[in-house]
Amino acid sequence: MSVPENVITIEETLRLAERLHGGKPQLPLALRLIQNTGVQKRHIVRPLEETINHPGFEKRNQIYEYESKKRCPEVIDRALVNAGVAPADIDAIIYVSCTGFLMPSLTAWLINTMGFRFDTRQIPIAQLGCAAGGAAINRAYDFCAAHPEANVLIVSCELCSLCYQPVDDNIGSLLSDGLFGDAVAAAVMRGVGGVGVEVERHGSYLIPNTEDWISYAVRETGFHFQLDRRVPGTMEPLAPVLRELSAGHGWDVRDLDFYVIHAGGPRILDDLAKFLDVDREMFRHSWATLTEYGNIASAVVLDALRRLFEEKPPKIGATGLIAGFGPGITAEMALGRWAASKVTDSIRPKNTEPMTRKQVA
Repeated sequence: MSVPENVITIEETLRLAERLHGGKPQLPLALRLIQNTGVQKRHIVRPLEETINHPGFEKRNQIYEYESKKRCPEVIDRALVNAGVAPADIDAIIYVSCTGFLMPSLTAWLINTMGFRFDTRQIPIAQLGCAAGGAAINRAYDFCAAHPEANVLIVSCELCSLCYQPVDDNIGSLLSDGLFGDAVAAAVMRGVGGVGVEVERHGSYLIPNTEDWISYAVRETGFHFQLDRRVPGTMEPLAPVLRELSAGHGWDVRDLDFYVIHAGGPRILDDLAKFLDVDREMFRHSWATLTEYGNIASAVVLDALRRLFEEKPPKIGATGLIAGFGPGITAEMALGRWAASKVTDSIRPKNTEPMTRKQVA
């Protein structure tokens, strides 16, 4: 996991909103909503004044390409070391991003420059937004289920600040301007061996007729984020889906040992804890990500997993839930146990990033 060096605090965010949108009737409500997010700071790839001066879609996408190639390799190197594998051991790369566009995907560049095999499968995921972190884990599991000794690299590169649109001043846009941050994260799923969450069951669910609640309008100036005011209430219909997934596996969703939940905002976390009847403290890793980095889209679940590793790790056999939520409205969910391989334990450094083994490690 890595975040850029440029930092914007909540105080700076509020002052900036007042400077850019002063006098707008919706501003007081937007400022209250931003203050209530719980986000204390965020990290952005370019200095603030450069970020708010929109250079055009073409230039923005050039910045995305430059920054993704600059920042992904170091994070990937750490993930491979932590998982105890080399680039040549990776059989598939899942690259997740909804904040820029490259064709071919960054996976082609990674294969050409980082020593991955030329027969490595490329699986880019571009349009699941924040849910894509959970989807990447689930698709990596599917690949390992089909190829039992495979290793899959997951890379999330979310540079949300490159989607900032100065002219958008509706409530949803102003709230997102104070909520989203930039980050790069990576993890390895191993078919055999490793330390981490051994996935046992996963699922996906789309709330009917909500596809326009979170979306992009693609215009000459790039991606314009659109957020419906009903989005924060989506945990009420999704909580029964999570309960059913757990019950189908013989588990009680109220009584798991750890939870890795997408930190879309404070109400998402609070409502899910309420509707699942789970202590709010059980979502502490997601709350920490939200507070320190903001909503970093698909990278949230990988960062929350990192925090789970860096805290005293769960006992072997501990049960847990991973869930990402995003456009659709889509939920990508997985159930798993904490597992460890003695061979990998001996080479895994302490306080490192997550790996999954059919298992996120």
